[in-house]
Amino acid sequence: MQNNRNYFIAIALSVLIVLGWQFLYMNPRIEAQRKAQEAQKAQQQSEQTQAPAAGGQPAPHTSGAAPTGQPAATATREEALAKAPRIAIDTEALSGSVNLAGARLDDLKLKGYHETVDKSSPIITLFSPADTKDGYFTELGYIGSDQTGTVPGPSTVWTAPEGAKLTDKSPVTLTYTNDKGLTFARTISVDDRYMFTVTDKVTNSGSTPASISSYGRVTRYNKPTTPSVYVLHEGFIGVIGDGLVESKYSAVEEEAVTPAKSTGGWLGITDKYWAATIVPPQKSAYEARFSHFTDGQPRYQADYKEDAVTVAPGQSIELKNLVFAGAKEVPVIDGYEASYQIPRFDRLIDWGWFYFITKPMFKLMDFFFRYFGNFGVAILLTTIVVKGLFFPLASKQYASMANMKRVQPKMEELKAKFGDDRMGLQQAMMQLYKEEKINPIAGCWPIALQIPVFFALYKVIYITIEMRHAPFFGWIQDLSAPDPTTIVNLFGLLPFEAPALLHLGVWPLIMGVTMFVQMRMNPTPPDPTQAMIFNWMPLVFTFMLASFPAGLVIYWAWNNTLSVIQQGVIMRRHGVKIELFDNLKGLFRRKPAPSK
Repeated sequence: MQNNRNYFIAIALSVLIVLGWQFLYMNPRIEAQRKAQEAQKAQQQSEQTQAPAAGGQPAPHTSGAAPTGQPAATATREEALAKAPRIAIDTEALSGSVNLAGARLDDLKLKGYHETVDKSSPIITLFSPADTKDGYFTELGYIGSDQTGTVPGPSTVWTAPEGAKLTDKSPVTLTYTNDKGLTFARTISVDDRYMFTVTDKVTNSGSTPASISSYGRVTRYNKPTTPSVYVLHEGFIGVIGDGLVESKYSAVEEEAVTPAKSTGGWLGITDKYWAATIVPPQKSAYEARFSHFTDGQPRYQADYKEDAVTVAPGQSIELKNLVFAGAKEVPVIDGYEASYQIPRFDRLIDWGWFYFITKPMFKLMDFFFRYFGNFGVAILLTTIVVKGLFFPLASKQYASMANMKRVQPKMEELKAKFGDDRMGLQQAMMQLYKEEKINPIAGCWPIALQIPVFFALYKVIYITIEMRHAPFFGWIQDLSAPDPTTIVNLFGLLPFEAPALLHLGVWPLIMGVTMFVQMRMNPTPPDPTQAMIFNWMPLVFTFMLASFPAGLVIYWAWNNTLSVIQQGVIMRRHGVKIELFDNLKGLFRRKPAPSK
């Protein structure tokens, strides 16, 4: 019994330390770093002169030379969109345009997602032109030589058919011919979600062979405005070769990441809910790179350069790239992995170390959502299923507790007998366990095995876009955001906003009460330090979880409630006294005055 309690305290303290470290140290530090970086970038933009080349790095990996500088972006979005001819993009999921200068995808919005819960708020802007302060775009081009003439790059203006419009039903074909007889025909198509297919046909009408290398890049100027957290990867990502490669923005700022030369795979930049990636031709070798440039406009870039290919006179070659730009919806990402045979594309969603648990957990939750139409209800039902799966283990845990309680009188006799002889007491207790056929650590295993499941559920609720702006009931209209109510202003009755540190909503209070009741199901620890921890832990966790997404708090409150019911049933079955009511009475019972 004592060992089990100590183990539970250790787990709780570990979680408490992690939460406190994130809440009190990491979040303020990340926010301070973000503000410092923004101030530094603003200073750089005001001090640096205009660089000669517009549009950013013309080609990655060119003879090892440093990337060409880019002037600081100062144009408004409207001004930038008006600078170059464009082809409109209009599908069920996307709106925007293709910039004919460079054939860039640099204007893209996601129709199905709004900035806030309010449906009248602006839809999410994913890509923005390079001339704006929020530049974010994808570009595919070529690297040539003096013999090949000018090949398509950032400043190349492609020719498009009159009145062309890119939809999921109508692809567009762009053309460019240089002075050496090379003709590039680029066909761009898009499906009804977020995958673009870019097929280039290169024809050599000249008299000499032409050697060219294709490149692709995803470039963005700014990091996400929300501080990153340790449970989620945001930044550079790719499956290059046989491995998943992930690099934080901060790591790439210090040193570029250049994975080994590879064939197949993909690379790009990912946020919590959105991503932009390129899938190069899967049978050609290429070099990949994750970089941060500070010449002119600071920018982050994931790019690749394919090995050179030769186009003989009178011949042509065809290259196909895929570009994903959109929301990381689980079924959509899984569908792309299967239909396009993109290796490990599902890892674009950060399922974490417990991938083998986390993703099935989401599948179960998504099943309930499709049946009941509410992700809050899905969380509740998933928790019930998990509790049911662990019921046999929980039963063994409380059976172990019952056996430990049965031999408690004999243990007390041993303690009195051996006094300060700890070695003798330990040997006697081990002999007692052997005679009574008790495994003292049996009660710990169920708790240990449930820890990965808890973190998997936490991960699912935190990272999946399906939870974003998903309502529950009542005042919870976004399971991915904290409970909007707070006791400080009497849950909205008083006309002022509560300070962030004092924000304490209804669901965190419910969670705190359920945690308090759960902990009172067991006897009060005799050790004063342990007793103090048990008394204060529900209150501390209540404030800690107040800033967490409401879906997590609802899960935790519901899980506590089920644990109380489960523990009560199992303890009655094994004849173990439920200490809840005695413990509650003890809180209000007047303690005897100390003897003088």
